Amino acid sequence: MHPIKRIEIVANSFELSKILDGIKQAGVTGYIVIRNVAGQGFRENAEDLDMTMLDNVYLIAFCPPEKIKPTVEIIRPILNKFGGTCYISDAMEIRSVRCVASM
Repeated sequence: MHPIKRIEIVANSFELSKILDGIKQAGVTGYIVIRNVAGQGFRENAEDLDMTMLDNVYLIAFCPPEKIKPTVEIIRPILNKFGGTCYISDAMEIRSVRCVASM
């Protein structure tokens, strides 16, 4: 096991390509995108319709701790300009051991 950072972003699907370009530029290569998410309470002073429309995406990415600062420096301006929210938390990666079956 080793420590990594978990990045979670909820944003409008129209901004997905900008966000993906940003995390790739920061060196984050692995991610998961879940489309058509809905929720409430992610942003202050936002109308309820903003997060209930099914044009939002939920992006989950993992990276080494040293890549968080460059990632935040790239992602923050995108989210500030176009909207969305980002959460970063600590996680542990468990690498599986591959077993070769005997024949």
